Amino acid sequence: MKLRIKFTKSGVMKFIGHLDVMRYFQKAMRRAEIDISYTTGFSPHQIMSFAAPLGVGLESNGEYFDIEADSVTNGNDMKDRLNAVMVDGMHIESIRLLPENAGNAMASVAAAKYTILFDSSFSCPFDLENAVNIFMAQESISVTKQTKRNVKEMDLKPYIYEMTVKDGVIFLLVNASSSGNIKPGLVMETLFKENGQTLPESALKITRQDTYTNTGTEDAPVFIPLEDIGYEF
Repeated sequence: MKLRIKFTKSGVMKFIGHLDVMRYFQKAMRRAEIDISYTTGFSPHQIMSFAAPLGVGLESNGEYFDIEADSVTNGNDMKDRLNAVMVDGMHIESIRLLPENAGNAMASVAAAKYTILFDSSFSCPFDLENAVNIFMAQESISVTKQTKRNVKEMDLKPYIYEMTVKDGVIFLLVNASSSGNIKPGLVMETLFKENGQTLPESALKITRQDTYTNTGTEDAPVFIPLEDIGYEF
């Protein structure tokens, strides 16, 4: 049986990297006595697949990973058992049963939504709402992006699906797929650069609100949260 688990990450846990989060949940599965499936072979390991990794220093209300289980009780029981062994800053929000033909969490990711606040010690030096409107009205937004192999020029605009400002909060929906994966920090750095400013490293508080899959097409996307692919049990 395939299960999709949604969790939040906040507080001091935002400083824990992705590999440590993976190890943490492997141990949590054993402590909560979840009947997770293991691979076969000389060195068996838990069958577990995480969605888009979260950057260090970011909080999230919508992180996901999939597991396969040899047996299950019900979603609420499994959620309670996992939450009983969680540390402060980690909380299980839901557990959904996936259809057999569902893609894994990593392959399903298409977009992510963020909220961005400025640190209380930092004041934006320009009219933020007006700057964002001008920024998004451009036909293209050229940036230099560092990849694993090299540095490349790219147009950022097609990868930013939404960017708005309300009451000083920036709402951002960007491509988070393996082929796109736009970081909110890069968007904000580019916005500041186009307004003749440099963004200090500690100026932003970024929270990922949810992670989405695309049930539409590339030209007409329909984004839904990853948990909506599964159903309660």
